[in-house]
Amino acid sequence: MLTLVAVMAVFTVAGQDLKNNFQFDDSNYKIGVCDWMILKRQKIGAFALAKEIGADGVQLDMGSLGARETFDNKLEDPEVREQFLKEASKEGVAISSIAMSGFYGQSFAERPTVDKMVDDCINTMTAMGIKIAFLPLGVEGDLVKKPEVRPLIVARLKEAGKKAERAGVVIAVETALDAQAEKNLLSEIGSPAIKSSFNFANAIRNGKDIPTELRILGKDNIAQIHCSDTDGVWIENNPRLNMDKIKATLDEMGWSGWLIIERSRDVDDVRNVERNYGANTAYMKSVFQP
Repeated sequence: MLTLVAVMAVFTVAGQDLKNNFQFDDSNYKIGVCDWMILKRQKIGAFALAKEIGADGVQLDMGSLGARETFDNKLEDPEVREQFLKEASKEGVAISSIAMSGFYGQSFAERPTVDKMVDDCINTMTAMGIKIAFLPLGVEGDLVKKPEVRPLIVARLKEAGKKAERAGVVIAVETALDAQAEKNLLSEIGSPAIKSSFNFANAIRNGKDIPTELRILGKDNIAQIHCSDTDGVWIENNPRLNMDKIKATLDEMGWSGWLIIERSRDVDDVRNVERNYGANTAYMKSVFQP
């Protein structure tokens, strides 16, 4: 059974600067959920719901993007940040990472204000003590279907990497590439602050064996893992996900960190958050935190 050592709220004299600080004493793996997938995008209720579901943490979103100059980010307000961190501490639920999910549908290569978006994300991370940002390159940044955007993405990730290095944080990028191609991309970017957000569903879509892909990518290149498949059935009922074999591979690699459940919802009951994510979290804990 996973035991929580500390969920710590650290304040300055002024009562600000709460930090997200979460430690475990007997597991290398922590199980999280995405706030937007549990229908709590940038809502303080995400922490209580994550606790009800049984998750160790929440991947918080930076807010919607649309045609704005930057994210609709409520967390830029110090009072709101403090409320979120107090609530996380109260519920005993960590913030695993912060997500720039707006780039699922927007172009990281072509949006003119990407620098500002990255700055806003890193500033929020620094203020809240969050060490990992999630950046999906999405449809417009699909390097398999749109290889012509690669030079622009590489250039922007090099600049983002410099900023992340100075801030002491990591940007975890999800691409449509297979493991070897993604490893080559990270090598081309050349920043220790740009790593992979590995997604099981992408590996399956590419027709690849997940344990093999994990080994190719390597422990040091993986910042976090999205550990679910596309919607259809729960993780435990999915023959495409052999979690015992995946855990054995990660154990062998010596990797540790956040396994974040994004989808794998029952397609016949897709909006039942408690049922879908409760079942998936319980199963993942039975495998990774026995």
